[in-house]
This record gives sequence, C-alpha cells and structure tokens, in this order.
Amino acid sequence: MKLFLDSAKLEEIKYAIEKWHIDGITTNPRHLFAANMTVERFAEEIKRIVEGTDISVSLEVNPHLKTADEIVEEARRLAYLSPNFVIKVPATEIGFEALARLAKQGVKVNMTLIFTPFQALQAARLGAHYISVFVGWKEERGDFDAELVSKVVKIVKNYNFSSKVLVAAIRSAKHIVDAALAGADIVTASWEVYKRCFENPYTQMGLDIFCDAWDELYKKGGS
Repeated sequence: MKLFLDSAKLEEIKYAIEKWHIDGITTNPRHLFAANMTVERFAEEIKRIVEGTDISVSLEVNPHLKTADEIVEEARRLAYLSPNFVIKVPATEIGFEALARLAKQGVKVNMTLIFTPFQALQAARLGAHYISVFVGWKEERGDFDAELVSKVVKIVKNYNFSSKVLVAAIRSAKHIVDAALAGADIVTASWEVYKRCFENPYTQMGLDIFCDAWDELYKKGGS
C-alpha cells in the first residue's frame, strides 16, 4: 500500500519525501489556505520538487465551478503543467460528467469526496485514476460505515476496474491499518498523523531500557 501526504506546505512535503519516502501528495483548498498559496503558485513550486520522479500530486479544481465544461477546462489546464499531476474533481453529477470526458482525453482524475459505494462505482465506471474515499469526516459525526472501504475495494476488484482506492480523511494509525486490511491501494494523511504513527511510547520505553543496559555493560567493562 502506498502512503501519500495530505498537505500543501512545501517544507512538510520535502521532509516527507526525503525522510519517509512518501509516494504522493494530495491537496485541497483548505491545505492551500493553510500554506497561503494559490493553486497556481503551489503547482509551480511542487512540480520542481517532484520533477523526474514517480511522485503523484493531486490538485483540486476550483470548488465554485458550476458546469462540467468549466471543470474540464480547468482540469486540463492544471494537468498540462506536469505529468505528475492528477486532478481532483468532486463526486457530484457535473463532476462525474467532467470525469467521463477527462478520462477519454487522458487526464488523470482523482474523484474526491466519495462517501458511498455507489459514488465509488460510478467513479470507477467512468475511469477515475483514484477514488478518494473519506472516512474521518463520517466517523467524527457518528455516521461511519465500518465496511465502506472494504465495499469499495470489492467493487473495484469484482469488475477489474483500473481505479486505485485511496482512503482519505485519515485521523489515526487505526484508520491506516484498517485501510490496509481492507485492501486499499493508498492512504493519505496529514503530517501530524504520520508523526504520531511513526512514534510509539512502548518503542521508546524499550529503547530506554536497552540504552540503560548498554551503558551499564560498558561501564563495567564487559567483554
């Protein structure tokens, strides 16, 4: 399973690529706001960072767009900037219409804001490159289907669709493990979530014990 970083902060991204060997980047308007960057500026900066690599970068179209024509036009413009770019399109009726057209034109689409198996099925049918299934938002509101990711994975595999299942809105290591057990292809999580996942108090406890033993051994001059 691949790990993507959900961020538009360049320093986080550089660190995650170098230290964590992250496989891809996902962004949305909220991340761009947090990084104080327009999508155009972010695209220029990130394409230099990932140039010559297989690192995927998902950029989202303007959420205010009202027609499939507008979505297609903006998606094509963004996709043209780098072969690493995958374009995020919302799972709405006009979004699905735009997806069908973009897929036929060879534009890779990350169908985002997927909350039901049917939305995932339609995205897969129409040629989405990634199907972004959101888990944290529903769980936080007491409306979480524990089998959602498993259902989406099964749908994609049942019909041999080419889409990759990407689990988003990850809040914990448990979400990541659950996605892996369900057979998801990718998870995307924030910097903070990964930092918590990579650190464990029991690992640190064990390391402290071993350090103490090591120090005592060499203090005694053991052979």
